[in-house]
Amino acid sequence: MKKLLAPLFLTLALAWSLPASAQEFDFGADLVSRYVWRGIDFGESASVQPALTFSYEGLEIGTWASYATNPGSADANEHDLWIGYSYGPLSLGVTDYYFPNGGVEFFDFSDEGGAHVIEPYFSFNGTDAFPATLYVAYNIHNDPDESLYINASMPFVVGGVDMSFGIGASAGESEWYGTDGFSIIDWAVSGSKSIPITDKYELPVSISYIMNPTAEKSFLVFGISL
Repeated sequence: MKKLLAPLFLTLALAWSLPASAQEFDFGADLVSRYVWRGIDFGESASVQPALTFSYEGLEIGTWASYATNPGSADANEHDLWIGYSYGPLSLGVTDYYFPNGGVEFFDFSDEGGAHVIEPYFSFNGTDAFPATLYVAYNIHNDPDESLYINASMPFVVGGVDMSFGIGASAGESEWYGTDGFSIIDWAVSGSKSIPITDKYELPVSISYIMNPTAEKSFLVFGISL
């Protein structure tokens, strides 16, 4: 299983040999009132979510994490790695989900109860003429159900606020998503804008109403980006 991460580490090493003028690094963090992912609440706690990305032309390598601010929710902590490539509106990649507080060592890549879930993904990111997006992700490792997730969304603008409406589904029986068959697990209406703080700085904020009709739960999540 360690061979799955070998291309990622090789790419990281090769990144240093790329022309420095074409390389881009970006980092930041979000503070969210809840970590709700694909209609599932992780930890029932406000969370800090840092991210670091490296990009070169269409290639992107990144790491993202979510850490609950409530110590009693530490089991919901998550630290992921991903690598992807985009060409025009199309993207392909793979995400490695890692849960550091699960009592499993990082280098345990076993296919049953190991520390990592591996998920290739494909996305169509929309065009000016057709801004709708489509995202498909498929668990290939450490998920006995080989869960398949599909999400479609459409952006729009209301009163100068960037909005989006999206619907996500689990394509079959999945313990990962808590479904017995094809099920809608999240539909969401989201908005984002920037609040002026000074003449030179604006604070990005967002809010999302999320409904999981399968679990019969709803969430209202507020976020601040730094």
